[in-house]
Amino acid sequence: MNTKQKKSGRRCQVTGRGPIRGKSYTKRGIAKKKKGIGLNITGIVKRNFRPNIFKKRYWLTNEKRFVSIKLSAAAMRTIEKRGVETVVREMRAKGIKL
Repeated sequence: MNTKQKKSGRRCQVTGRGPIRGKSYTKRGIAKKKKGIGLNITGIVKRNFRPNIFKKRYWLTNEKRFVSIKLSAAAMRTIEKRGVETVVREMRAKGIKL
């Protein structure tokens, strides 16, 4: 398995997207363009940004079977554009089992 693609629950098998850490900011005050004195950040909270992951089945015509793939919405668009067989071939070249 690739060092970039770790085994994780919410990770896209096609693009490798996974959860990332970030911060959520709480602001108070009235904006300067609304004649206030400006917005102040009053709280910072750590949070996770989770990818939009689906489990989807695709039919492979050359193998005559279904393949279940965990993928993100962006990966669905990639499959629509390039084709399932091409994407599956590249995934197998990377060492991802299907």
